[in-house]
Amino acid sequence: MSGIYIHIPFCKQACHYCDFHFSTQIQNKAVMVEMILLELEKRKDFLSITDPVETIYFGGGTPSLLNEKELASIINTLYKHYNLDLKEFTLEANPDDLQPNKLKNIKSLGVDRLSIGIQSFDEGVLKFYNRAHNQKESLNAIDLAKDAGFEKLSIDLIYGFPNETHSIWEKDLEQALILDPGHISSYALTIEPKTAFGNWLKKGEFNEASEDFVAEQFELLQKEMTMAGYIQYEISNFGKAGQFALHNTNYWLGVPYLGIGPSAHSFDGKKRGHNIANNALYIKSIREGKLPYQVDELSEEELVNEYILTSLRTLWGCDLDKLNMEYGVQLDQEELKKLINLKLIAIHENAVKLSDKGKLLADTVAASLFI
Repeated sequence: MSGIYIHIPFCKQACHYCDFHFSTQIQNKAVMVEMILLELEKRKDFLSITDPVETIYFGGGTPSLLNEKELASIINTLYKHYNLDLKEFTLEANPDDLQPNKLKNIKSLGVDRLSIGIQSFDEGVLKFYNRAHNQKESLNAIDLAKDAGFEKLSIDLIYGFPNETHSIWEKDLEQALILDPGHISSYALTIEPKTAFGNWLKKGEFNEASEDFVAEQFELLQKEMTMAGYIQYEISNFGKAGQFALHNTNYWLGVPYLGIGPSAHSFDGKKRGHNIANNALYIKSIREGKLPYQVDELSEEELVNEYILTSLRTLWGCDLDKLNMEYGVQLDQEELKKLINLKLIAIHENAVKLSDKGKLLADTVAASLFI
């Protein structure tokens, strides 16, 4: 099995926290779609023809900015050049794009899962983040998607907004669980240097929340999700039974995938690579018949450490048998004992798994086990 990720690098406006690759020059969208179609054709041999593509994921940027014709052209090209046996077809969307006709069109093209970038239900927070949608659109998005027949839904929420109390986050969680989408991805507000927030922080015009404040909100998230019947199957992802995201799960489990579009990453099982993160240069390269793709060779050590890092984030943990059989590697026993004594990990069915306490320190725990 394998997956295909397609990056749509356009947004209506720049969110103040975002450092993903995108452009607000939406007038170039039609040309970009043409180049994506050409790249899909040129890279049709990246994935084995005998290895069916089971998941497709349109990310960005804002894929819901695509019109029906643009989306259909990409989907038709996928069916033309790839061996598709789809188990999941996800499209990221912003609430302000989800009008009834738009939803009907998206669903008619085969998209069966929406990942909706709500981020918060608080009007003030949405304005502070410079989101393109408002509180009402946040509240209506799930109901509109359900009315259109979507059964697999996910919403994104951001915690760690600096405030004197946890009241905003508590209300966001309460509202999310009333809507009950079935899957919730939640990430801490991270201040990246090349964002508006990063510039404000540098100038002393913005103060980020303390680590303790953010940790308390993460623990509140875990508690409320568990009480509502959601399973934390990855540190930032919670789903009810049968609602786990297949595409992203495959990332964490090391399944091959092809990334299409500027800045998109790919993995063939041994080597990683990425496309250039520049719209103009991406378009120029494709027009000239060149692939704007750079291979990132991974050593055996890097592959092992990457597996440790990603697998530890999941419900299934780091499989000690897999490490031994595939890489001939055994983790340091003394370090494992130390982490167990600190109640950061447990070993169950020969897999190393993070405790709730360990999930707060996931990267640190993983780094201590690197070979």
